[in-house]
Amino acid sequence: MQTKNVMIVGVGGQGSLLASKLLGRLLVDEGYDVKVSEVHGMSQRGGSVVTYVRFGDRVYSPVIEDGEADYIVSFEKIESARYVSKLRKGGTVIVNTQQIDPMPVIIGAADYPDTVIDEMKSKGIHVDDIDALQLANVAGSAKACNIVLMGRLAGYFDIPYERWVDAIKKCVKPQFVELNERAFELGFNHQ
Repeated sequence: MQTKNVMIVGVGGQGSLLASKLLGRLLVDEGYDVKVSEVHGMSQRGGSVVTYVRFGDRVYSPVIEDGEADYIVSFEKIESARYVSKLRKGGTVIVNTQQIDPMPVIIGAADYPDTVIDEMKSKGIHVDDIDALQLANVAGSAKACNIVLMGRLAGYFDIPYERWVDAIKKCVKPQFVELNERAFELGFNHQ
């Protein structure tokens, strides 16, 4: 199998590391060679966080170069724009429509660019935008946005739904499995 590339991008504290752990676990269980590279940035202070997940028959490097990502899963709108140069032609950006103001916006030095998603779409980029925060709240916790987005990503993969649920059970504490299963299902079935 040709190597596939997934980027998970967001802001510190959104659960992107759990999402990459879940995806990595699933892919290893499916028999792929998997490389995961986490770039934390200012993760504990609301800074940008990016994780590369590469999988296939044989993967030699965890790094995704410009124009190589098959999927970018973005936990926040600006983060999708920040990394869109990594997307290959014909790739997909799955983006949470949530807005988290970066420091320049918070201090009044800049305005939040409200047209990020429309601009990507106008360039012919396949953007799958989803209000993951709203669905996470329906599932029972705003913290489940990451799993909602993994459910959305699962719809693009040829891996049975039950295998994703098995990976959730392996990656989250038992008391949070049911919540995360609900979040995953809502993301997977969202129209």
